[in-house]
Amino acid sequence: MSLSWWRRAVFYQIYPRSFADSNGDGIGDLDGITAHLDYLNDGTDRSLGIDAIWLSPINPSPLKDWGYDVSDYRGVHPDLGDLAAFDRLIKQAHRRGIRIILDLVPNHTSDQHQWFRESRSSRSNPKRDWYIWKPGAPDKPPNNWVSIFGGPAWKYDPATGEWYLHLFFESQPDLNYRNPEVIAAMHDVIRFWLDRGADGYRIDVIHGLIKDAQFRDNPTLTTPNPGAMTDVALSQEHRYDSDQPEVHEVIRGFRRVAEEYGGDRVMVGEVWPRDNRSLADYLRADELQLAFNFRFLFCRWRAASFRTQVAAVEELFPRGSWPTYTLSNHDFARHITRYAEGRMTEARARLSAVMLLTLRGTPFLYYGEEIGMTNVEIPKTQWRDPVGRDGCRTPMQWSGAAFGGFTSGATAPWLDCGDFARVNVATQRDDAASMVSFYRRMIRLRRENPVLEEGDLKIEESAEDTFVFHRVLGGSRAIVALNFSAEPRTITVPRTKILFSSDPARSLGDFADTVVLSPLEALVMLAV
Repeated sequence: MSLSWWRRAVFYQIYPRSFADSNGDGIGDLDGITAHLDYLNDGTDRSLGIDAIWLSPINPSPLKDWGYDVSDYRGVHPDLGDLAAFDRLIKQAHRRGIRIILDLVPNHTSDQHQWFRESRSSRSNPKRDWYIWKPGAPDKPPNNWVSIFGGPAWKYDPATGEWYLHLFFESQPDLNYRNPEVIAAMHDVIRFWLDRGADGYRIDVIHGLIKDAQFRDNPTLTTPNPGAMTDVALSQEHRYDSDQPEVHEVIRGFRRVAEEYGGDRVMVGEVWPRDNRSLADYLRADELQLAFNFRFLFCRWRAASFRTQVAAVEELFPRGSWPTYTLSNHDFARHITRYAEGRMTEARARLSAVMLLTLRGTPFLYYGEEIGMTNVEIPKTQWRDPVGRDGCRTPMQWSGAAFGGFTSGATAPWLDCGDFARVNVATQRDDAASMVSFYRRMIRLRRENPVLEEGDLKIEESAEDTFVFHRVLGGSRAIVALNFSAEPRTITVPRTKILFSSDPARSLGDFADTVVLSPLEALVMLAV
């Protein structure tokens, strides 16, 4: 039985405003993405070779949270194009065998959405109960819940004399998923884009769709749990405002809608749960197919840190479920910057890539990491994002031309560019030693060896600063050895053939049973 496409796929996240500008206004757009699809996968080894694209939000929005405050679920933001541009993107992507999943933001809308405009117009409006309103004095919020971005999670509305809930910015009121009309409306939104050819969704804040029915106060946070839902001040354990048992029935409803389209549409959840065991609950057979495991985003540069997180996933996830792994996204500093260490930075980045692309599960790349793009220092006075996430969202660096080839116009990009003169696609494309060539070879190796796509995973006992694991499929066994140390390390393996190394001095095709790993070397071997 063949695996579902999303189990085999390598996903590539695109932040649409920052990928490619087709009309010279300094803002990336959907036609810009379409124009660069051959770079992502043209069916030859000269392209990156990814299988699917996750588009960060494309809907109309006042952009107070850069698209995660939706004002119309059925349209495209004019900066990015229109529905015709979306249709062109879908058509051209599918011609190349590339799937497209969209960012669905169901927990909250913009306060400019027509639903909320009606809801706040009066207490008797039919859409009043589409959002979460609570009575109370103007100086006393209904409970102690805090916004993820800081401050109270409640906003008093003088016109109607009640408070509305916003787990994020006050311009992002939370929808009420205890109201079946809200669920039905979101089902229609899901169908709208699937009808236009979308291959599924990355679903934002899916753990937050249901809140505690009693609206009990959250406890004070005593020990932060990386990868669990937290507010920026780390002030509360988010026990009652998210990850409630009833959320799973809402997710099952979303899944049933997706299944109407033949069973190959995927739902990937952004899940910040209580712990890894809770994360596993979202991957039951009738819920999400994939759920982001964010633990890698908090791992220090230690083999033991990554090994511990992978071991937890393998132990706790339900049988038959499929992990996901990612090292960077639009909310966190790029991992190349997080793990920067002078002359060792690129070697660390290459080791990270091998790890990500050989673990059991679906890997998610973030645009630009394949060429070594780093975070850009954006002065606070120039922040576009309210909480300063701009540095990981800067324009894709296509060439050494003006503005990195991101735009052909004279208008400066919406965000400052990084070091495009040194790091860009054009200079790396034909350089066999470049970062993008490294990623291309690694993705191709994964595709050509089913054991790396499908195999079970077994973690081997190893030294504290090495991470060694096996992928096993039938009679095939691949062994991946990662040396996180800046010193050589010796490992003993079964008789193996060396398939791939991040060390250009390593001879491929050699057979070995004792291997001396170079400093920061990632090695992929096949047992013989």
